[in-house]
Formats: sequence, structure tokens, C-alpha cells
Amino acid sequence: MADSLTNNMRPTDDATLTVRVIKSFKFRTERSLVLHHINLNTTTVAELKELGKQAVATQPGWKPYRNVSLNTLKLYMKAHGAKTSNLIINLDHDDWILRDEQKSLAEVGFENETEVSFFDLKDYEDFKMNPETSWDV
Repeated sequence: MADSLTNNMRPTDDATLTVRVIKSFKFRTERSLVLHHINLNTTTVAELKELGKQAVATQPGWKPYRNVSLNTLKLYMKAHGAKTSNLIINLDHDDWILRDEQKSLAEVGFENETEVSFFDLKDYEDFKMNPETSWDV
């Protein structure tokens, strides 16, 4: 049964990841960037950040996100794992923030279909101090 789960169906050198690019915690604005054919064994945390930044800077539809200081990655969930009740980011498990940029994604626990949040650390810390959301646009 465990081998039939989607996180085990693809080899670690050909994974699909979802990067949740967060513009605003308060207004819950995020957009998902799906990356295919990622080698978890050789791609580092720093390289994943750069892939995300390049996509935001060059791909159509990302213009509203280009003024966000994207500097931090945090594991959101693994395939078939428990999801947080917070729709924008998991506020617990600060140990899931990927601080060692030289580690490979496999070393930090990534599998196929892992979701990771990409955001500005200062905005995250401010939101964590006062986790209120607003729908007034």
C-alpha cells in the first residue's frame, strides 16, 4: 500500500513540487507555482529559492508578486500528510523553516508532491505576532 502512494510513485530525481508563493498573510493572498522534474537529491534549498524567484520574475501572471521580498521557505505539507487548519501557512513548527540553504531537498525531507511556502520572513514574523486576517480590499 505505501508504495502506491503518489509520493512514492516517482523517483527522487524526478519530483513534482508545489511552491505556495505568499504575497500577504493578512489578506491570504498566495499563488501556487508547480515545479516538475525536480531532482530532490541534487537541488539545494538555495536553488529552489532561485527557481521560485525566477518564475515570479519572468512568467506571466506573477506581476503582483514581483514586489514581495521572497527570502524564506517553510515546509507546508508532504503528500498524504496532515494539513494545517490555517489556509495560508502553518504557524506551528518553526523548525520546518529551511534555514540551511546548502542542504539538498531530499536531506530536508522533501518527497514527490511536497508543498512548501515561499514568503518574506519579516512579514511571517509580524503575522505570527498578530495572526488576524482581513477581507477588506
